Amino acid sequence: MMEDKKILRCAIYTRKSTEEGLDMDYNTLDAQREAGEKYVEAMKHEGWRIIPDLYDDGGFSGGNMERPALKRLIEDIKAGRIDIVVVYKVDRLSRSLMDFAKLVEILDKHGVSFVSVTQHFNTKDSMGRLTLNILLSFAQFEREVTGERIRDKFASSKMKGMWMGGPPPLGYDVVDRKLITNPKEVELVNIIFDRFAALGSIALLAQELNKSGHRTKHYISRTGKPVGGKPFTENPLRTFLQNRLFLGEVHHKGKYYPGQHQPIITQAQFNAAQAIFAENSKGKRKRTFQAKSKALLKGILVCGGCGGAMSPTHTNKGKKNYHYYSANSYRRQSCELCPANRIPAGEIEEVVKGQLQSIFVKPQVIVDVWKKVKTDIPNYNEADLHSTMQRMGSLWDILVPAEQKRITHLLIDRVAVHGNCIDIEYRANGIENILSQLQQEIEHKIKEGADA
Repeated sequence: MMEDKKILRCAIYTRKSTEEGLDMDYNTLDAQREAGEKYVEAMKHEGWRIIPDLYDDGGFSGGNMERPALKRLIEDIKAGRIDIVVVYKVDRLSRSLMDFAKLVEILDKHGVSFVSVTQHFNTKDSMGRLTLNILLSFAQFEREVTGERIRDKFASSKMKGMWMGGPPPLGYDVVDRKLITNPKEVELVNIIFDRFAALGSIALLAQELNKSGHRTKHYISRTGKPVGGKPFTENPLRTFLQNRLFLGEVHHKGKYYPGQHQPIITQAQFNAAQAIFAENSKGKRKRTFQAKSKALLKGILVCGGCGGAMSPTHTNKGKKNYHYYSANSYRRQSCELCPANRIPAGEIEEVVKGQLQSIFVKPQVIVDVWKKVKTDIPNYNEADLHSTMQRMGSLWDILVPAEQKRITHLLIDRVAVHGNCIDIEYRANGIENILSQLQQEIEHKIKEGADA
């Protein structure tokens, strides 16, 4: 009966990152609270009741805990005035794993649970607790990822030494999708390697080549547009002199395979160039990936044609800031597959995030998890496992951008842009680590149930 139900005092917490629209009669804070009130009303039969206090943080980021309403909420929790915290989405409470863990500790210490209205997430539920523990285990992934997964549709062809497209390199022409030597250009390639060995400087080499009237590879693209035929510059020359293609090899994900095309320089010429690079760069090496950058795909987004990195950039229009990824302007002139226009960062990042979120509900992943679990934990329910995996995908939004980026780089090796599509190459042990963590959490829950 209702009178036998314990009254559970529910506090509805709302948050909006910007102050835009807060002065309107009805804003998103109102919408969040209304959704929370309806949810609590639906649980009235369980003794849930809304307390009158408002915990609204308008214009505050979820990346930290410096929020006045959140601080009041925590104080009321510690004072024993609250039994359940209700939020519209988990990220309204926090977008930082570290802060999220601290809040969970406070809730646990004072016997308070929290509920996400739209994500059906309830820490009073054992499966919700399991999902929470798995989520927090992401912080441990970095030290466990040790290998790479080959997920490239060109893998088998590359291993056979086939040239898989892109701008034709100096020294070769493309005939029937194969690299055929161009005698005149072969001579220039040898001049470049020999003169670099003599000069020992990229800058001096570029000056000499341009002064002698030499130019970069000139060809007509498939669209009929003339490409190349420009003066040599330092960075492309550096890449050129480190390209093992001229040795008759094909590169694929850090490995080199004998190519089906003819080499046009000797191993001695190539080694001489690399020795100069090693000497010049001794003690001056710098990481190309900058962890402080907020761009989610910096360092892993590349052109699917030439493999060149696509770098983050932005423009300002009035008070608005627009973020993009774009290929180097020089490479756009030499690689007809490089996107001609900047790619909106938000659009391509959302695609990648969606792929990561869907990992947990992919049939093959669920099957792999179930095979692993049922062998070691025969009394675990398959339906509960499926429910837990589905919930995992909806919890991505609690992460701050820096943590989203870190986990993205742990699980993904490369995102290649091909015209109107992208290829996502996952790291070797990323999924295996998720399965391992999931099994550990399940074993822990089974043990807890046995000890209870």
